[in-house]
Amino acid sequence: MSIVKRGSTFQLRRRVPQRYRSVEQRAVVWISLHTDSETVARSKADRAWGQLVEAWEARLAGDTGDAEARHAAAHELARIRGFRYLDVGLVARLPAEELLARVEAIGARRAAPDPVEASALLGGVAAPSLTLEKALELYWGLAREKTFGKSEDQIRRWKNPRLKAVRTFVEIVGNKPIVAITRDDMLDFRQHWLERIEAGEVTPNSANKDLIHLGDVLKTVNTMKRLGLTLPL
Repeated sequence: MSIVKRGSTFQLRRRVPQRYRSVEQRAVVWISLHTDSETVARSKADRAWGQLVEAWEARLAGDTGDAEARHAAAHELARIRGFRYLDVGLVARLPAEELLARVEAIGARRAAPDPVEASALLGGVAAPSLTLEKALELYWGLAREKTFGKSEDQIRRWKNPRLKAVRTFVEIVGNKPIVAITRDDMLDFRQHWLERIEAGEVTPNSANKDLIHLGDVLKTVNTMKRLGLTLPL
């Protein structure tokens, strides 16, 4: 890592690692450290390099064919560039100065605009089409704070009703993408439980718990994965 004074400002000069050559056209990068003090420059160099590596990693992830990873990478890359990821429809409604700031940021570090960064800053990465069963798989990790301090048996008893709620819903409407769940699907789920209550097979409390657990899974995934869906719950 080399710190060089160019004009009145110190800059970091470093060769691009081989790992990032597919997402960085330059062989050597120069990063302004925005100071004329060598001491301050050296204290800022590691952080500046770390932020650049973060951006490269996010862009590498953005090149993946996996929709979930690509969507997460777009959020991360937008964050590194100082923006919040927004869907293209919301980007289009931004005030002119905010939209211009995003457009200018795309080409600020490169000779030509990069399509991965453009998609991240302008909202061009579609939310992954998660099925109900995939959403449940993600839920366990996204809601892991709810199992802190619990024994294996307690975790099993916490998981089982959520497994049951999702499995029952899948039996009724199919393993649909959660973005495709409709109000009619929820009414069919409700009708299923109403008929079982009327037949004396279950209590209203059992039906309510299934609705609550299903809603918890879907809302948690929607929020934590930042999908921005309007769920018919």
